[in-house]
Amino acid sequence: MIKMIVIPLVFASLLVGTASLNDIRKLGRIGLQTLLFYLVSTAIAISIGLFIANIIQPGATIPESVKLEINLDYAGEAQDKVSQIESTPSVVDILTGIIPENPFAAMAQGQMLPVIFFALMGGIAVAQLTKGKSELLTSFFSSVSDIMILMVHMIMKLAPYGVFALISAVIAQFGIDILKTLFAYFLTTILALMIHVSLFNSLVIKLFSDLKIKSFWRGIYPALLVAFSSSSSSATLPVTMDCAENNLQVRPDIASFVLPLGSTINMDGTAIFQGVSAVFIAAVYGIELTLIDQLTIILTATLASIGTAGAPQVGIIMLTLVLQTIGIPLEGIALILGVERLLDMARTTVNVSSDLSCSVFINYRRL
Repeated sequence: MIKMIVIPLVFASLLVGTASLNDIRKLGRIGLQTLLFYLVSTAIAISIGLFIANIIQPGATIPESVKLEINLDYAGEAQDKVSQIESTPSVVDILTGIIPENPFAAMAQGQMLPVIFFALMGGIAVAQLTKGKSELLTSFFSSVSDIMILMVHMIMKLAPYGVFALISAVIAQFGIDILKTLFAYFLTTILALMIHVSLFNSLVIKLFSDLKIKSFWRGIYPALLVAFSSSSSSATLPVTMDCAENNLQVRPDIASFVLPLGSTINMDGTAIFQGVSAVFIAAVYGIELTLIDQLTIILTATLASIGTAGAPQVGIIMLTLVLQTIGIPLEGIALILGVERLLDMARTTVNVSSDLSCSVFINYRRL
């Protein structure tokens, strides 16, 4: 039900926000600041993941017998994940794909970047109309946005039941035995995620806004709950926007631009997961990562985050790109698939919290 309202909410709110700016140069400045924030935060996130993984060295604790058993259990699934890299679009495809040939087809398929581009162009065009026509269209799409937000509130009344069902299904499917086997890797990833959230995101709020850190985390709790259970930053987007505007007092024109863009290109939690996973798999195979290798991981993961859909398990696709770049056997993905779903839930929560911290950052810079 939340996914149902993502596209109409993003399109309507972003068009209204763009039209209300009345200055294309202002939109360009906001866009540049947002993109730089996301790229820097992603690079910092993966650096934290690599740093923690190099200290703990989780791959050094896994016995050879356990490694063989895990490889047998997840070899088929790992091969399926690796084969998906062939359909991963190139950088050129991503850039040209931002401009939709058919915007309605892009909406129907849930392609976020083309929808964002079409909404931005629509908002700029509306701002150029005569005052009467501009106000009429702005009022209409503003009402659509308000309706979508009201639907979010209605849907959130069911959220506790949905969260319970989703988390129960994950635990029932994978059990807790796999956690015991991969405890060091799992704990290292969770620790790196917690450090990034508690240090980077909290520092952004402390240094660049008038919000209290406690108020920030209390205000975004509903979005984090949905992100954790759904493992999808895109599916969480309506709740994220509602939290930003109503709980954090982020201006609607800022929230409607920064958050949809962040759900697509900002992958802090996923970047941490890739860094820890690369070090873990390399250690299991006895491969020593040089400083150049680790710098390559930072660069590859940061660039790969752009254009990656905010959907469950896309982190594995990005991980194949990272492993392939530095020459680590892709079959090693089988080693982490047992706990990947649980880590996906945790890293999506970090992705969403970083999106929200960016919206606060941009909001207070523009006030």
